[in-house]
Amino acid sequence: MVAPSRPGARVLVTGGAGFVGANLVRALSERGYAVTVLDDVSRGRLEYLDGVEHEFVKGDIREPDLVGRLVSASDAVVHLAAQTGVPGSLASPRNDCELNVLGTLGLLEAVRHAGADGRSRRFVFASSNAPLGRQKPPATEDKAALPISPYGASKLAGEAYCLAYHGSWGLGTVVLRFGNIYGPYCAHKQSVIAKFFGDLERRGRITIEGDGGQTRDFVYVGDLCRAIVRALESDVSGEVFQIAAGVETSIRELAQLVGETVGRDVDMTFEAARQGDIRQNYSAIEKARRVLGWTPETSLRDGLRETWTWWQRWTSRATIP
Repeated sequence: MVAPSRPGARVLVTGGAGFVGANLVRALSERGYAVTVLDDVSRGRLEYLDGVEHEFVKGDIREPDLVGRLVSASDAVVHLAAQTGVPGSLASPRNDCELNVLGTLGLLEAVRHAGADGRSRRFVFASSNAPLGRQKPPATEDKAALPISPYGASKLAGEAYCLAYHGSWGLGTVVLRFGNIYGPYCAHKQSVIAKFFGDLERRGRITIEGDGGQTRDFVYVGDLCRAIVRALESDVSGEVFQIAAGVETSIRELAQLVGETVGRDVDMTFEAARQGDIRQNYSAIEKARRVLGWTPETSLRDGLRETWTWWQRWTSRATIP
């Protein structure tokens, strides 16, 4: 059994300058962890980490010498860095595989070899529901994976390697399947909530891909970070957990809530649905409640208000491309 992490330990966060990463680095630092961020800054933003105590290293997760050195100096790894989303995987399946599969494999190898120093290291892997494909919801940990996109396939491979390294070498791996995340530090993202805020701010209307009847499970990033901390501080290994709100919300409903949050009537326009898009998606989160002792605390309305408050502060000082 790999021992739980504790405040004071050093955590390596890959992709730490991104949306989830910026929130997680803050949460870990406030909890007393020492944090090292590894990020190539291809999508994240260094200014997201302003005012937070951390060590920053610019680099690629596919650089084995760099990764080996950073893992050896750390007590735990949270692996967030990835090619995120279906569109990017359709544009370049090879790049998606190299980042999400080979990058993850390289980190696991570094953790395995670093174990020769006698220290066990927990490894938390960020996944999603994409490995499950088009299945009748709710998404659960025991459903057979049936990915319908290269992104889903690459995340499934990452999950499988995490479980295999636990089974073969006893690594303290935990897989967290994230729902649709939203919250502060999302300005650079093309996720639906960030897109809707941007649409209203810049054009005064919201553009929806598809008819708006598709559903998602939106989890506030602060709740998500608490789940990651729970995974780090648990002695559970070799397990998969659904991390979401456990609530199904249609994209039309979301658009109306965003409009209410911003204080504007919502004019919606509709475009063709995206290739590989899933019609209905939400998660059952009972296992995370039972095993990790985690439950989401932030309603969608409250989370949208928090996000909009941050968005206004951020856009008053920065131009979103």
